Order: sequence, then structure tokens, then C-alpha cells
Amino acid sequence: MLKFIYRFFLGLVALVVLASLGLWLSGNDYLFKGLYATYLHGEKSATIDDAQFFDTRSIPAGEGQAWALAKNYNSIPLSDSLKHYLEKTRSIAFLAIKRDSIISESYWGFGSDSSHSNSFSMAKSITSMLAQIAIQKGIFNSWEDKVQNYLPELKGPFAAELNIGQCSDMTAGLDWNEHYTNPFDITARAYYGDDIEETVLEHVQVSIKPGSQYEYQSGATQILGLCLREATGKSLAELASEWLWKPLGAEHEAFWQLDDDKGKELAYCCFNSNARDFARFGKLLLNFGNWDGQQILDSAYVKDASAAKLVDFYGRSFWIETESTGEKCFYMRGINGQYIMVIPSQDLVLVRLGHERLENVNHHPRDFYVYLQEGLRLFGD
Repeated sequence: MLKFIYRFFLGLVALVVLASLGLWLSGNDYLFKGLYATYLHGEKSATIDDAQFFDTRSIPAGEGQAWALAKNYNSIPLSDSLKHYLEKTRSIAFLAIKRDSIISESYWGFGSDSSHSNSFSMAKSITSMLAQIAIQKGIFNSWEDKVQNYLPELKGPFAAELNIGQCSDMTAGLDWNEHYTNPFDITARAYYGDDIEETVLEHVQVSIKPGSQYEYQSGATQILGLCLREATGKSLAELASEWLWKPLGAEHEAFWQLDDDKGKELAYCCFNSNARDFARFGKLLLNFGNWDGQQILDSAYVKDASAAKLVDFYGRSFWIETESTGEKCFYMRGINGQYIMVIPSQDLVLVRLGHERLENVNHHPRDFYVYLQEGLRLFGD
């Protein structure tokens, strides 16, 4: 019996060694990190608190600017329907800003007014805003700047045609399959790999004429982020701190997840902060790029970014919804239901953070509609 157990474990060790060698030789060694961060911690995919498994770069705050509290702060109870969906999707934060003051905020689990969680693809909107500021500063000439001006190694039959604007509005034409459950897919390689620039420049091509069709691709935003690094000589975290986080009066340091300890930010995701500080982006956009008298973003950009491009539900790295309530809402969105929702006609910003979201209905998550409709009913004029 002991001999059998010995042989069994010896065979198991040999199998693990061979499998590990196979992953390394095939260039799929990123799966080690993916397995450790997910299945070995009881998860099936990326989570809002998985920054603990990544190297990160700080986004320092400056002199914090506290939010004003509305006179009726937290006096309006959340509806049963809203509470049901917030609990169903394992929310950690729900926040409403009305006329630049917090009118309602609730937290669950580890969520608080100072906690950190992963924003996932809300970072796409942040990267777009940084690119716009680079245009305003003359670092980029315009959204028409060609990507190969900054990344000449970019491959593909249409690589020379791709501009940074097409990276922002998801018409880049990459051979990138946006798939979140296949561990061998490019999206998993980009997330768990240790060299995001190599992943993009060696494994991705511009295979469709840019500007000809919409396809949501995280690789497009990553290319935009790499162009920003090349053009400025600074990391995205440095730019975010200098151009956005400090001017917006963030009260807490944020951080951005990296591909390794000396590496590059995952521009398409992974900006970590809390609901109160995330809401500052909503206020900035609600006020057409102006923050307490300082014009941080050109107002024309906010109008352009929140307007439909090739499809009626997506602009320049922002989602757009106009039909369900009759009120225009444009918003930042992350895969697990991270939302910063801007409703200009009501002077209202809604922020929701949490572990899960529901299935899409007409390009928007089903829970998003509930947060929007109930938020308007409770906090609209």
C-alpha cells in the first residue's frame, strides 16, 4: 500500500512538472498566475479585490477635497427593488451625488468610503480622458494621430491606418477576441501575463480596416495607453495623479495594476479606488470637464465622448443609454457591474461597485437599468 501511495505521488509530481514545462515552453506560463489568483482562492475569474495578486503603482492624491453632504443626506430610503438588486449582485457600494452633494450612500461587505476595489473597464474611460488632456497639452496633435507614430512595431495589413481615436471608440479592427472565461484567450494573457506591451505588439494585428466596424476590444485601449506612455515618457499612474486625481481633490490614494513589478499599467482595466473618489469623475463629466472653475477637460470632448459613434450605445470609451427612461445617461462601466452613471438633465451621478452584474439586455446589463430607473425615481427632480 505504501509503495502504491509513493508511486502515485511520484507520478503526480512528474505530471505537474511536465504540465508546467509544457506551459512554459508554449508561452502560456501566465496561466500559473491566473490559476493562483482564481481557482486556488475559490474564484472562477477576476475579482474586484484581486489587486493583492498584482504589482501596482500608486496614484497619489493631493490636498483632499471633502464632498458636501445634502441637507437630506441619507434620509431617502432605498426602494425594495433597488435593495433587492444591490444585494443580489453582491454590491459593496451605492452612492448618489445630486447637485455636487452626496444625497445617499450605502456600503456592504468590505466596501466603505475609503476602501479600494478594481474598477475593471471603467479604466477605459480614464485612459480616454488622459489622452484628451494630452491633446489639450499639445502632446498628441489630435485624435487623428496615427498609432504607428508611437508604436511603429504594431502589425497587421491596416496597422498604418489606425489612429488613437479609433482605439478609444472601439473601431480599431484588431484580431482580438474579447473573451473572459477561456484561459488561453488573448484577454486572459493580457490580464495575467507579465509583459502587456509584448502581448499587444507580438500577438495582435490590425486585421480589419479601422473605423469600419464597432467591436469592443480591451486591446484597443491598451494600445492607446501605450501610446500615452511613449508620447509623455511617464506612466499612466503618474499622468492620472497629475492630470486628474490631484486636480479633482481625491481624498485617498488610488493605484493601478501592472503587468509586473517594473512594468506597465493595464490601461484597459484595473484602476482601484472607492465610490466617493470615483464619483469625482462623474461630477467632472456632469460639469462638461470643469471642476470648481478649472477646465480640466475641453467641454467639446465631453460632448463628443458621450455621443454615439458607429453604434448608438457607445461613444469615445463611454457607454450611452437614452431609451429606457427618456433621460440621457452616459456612463463608465466595468465587467462586474462597476458603474459611474451621469444623468445631465437631473444633475445626478450614480456610482455602484460590487462583485457581480446581470446579463445584458440591448447592450446594457439588466441591473444597470434598475439602478438608473430607481436612482431617477428616488433622487431625480
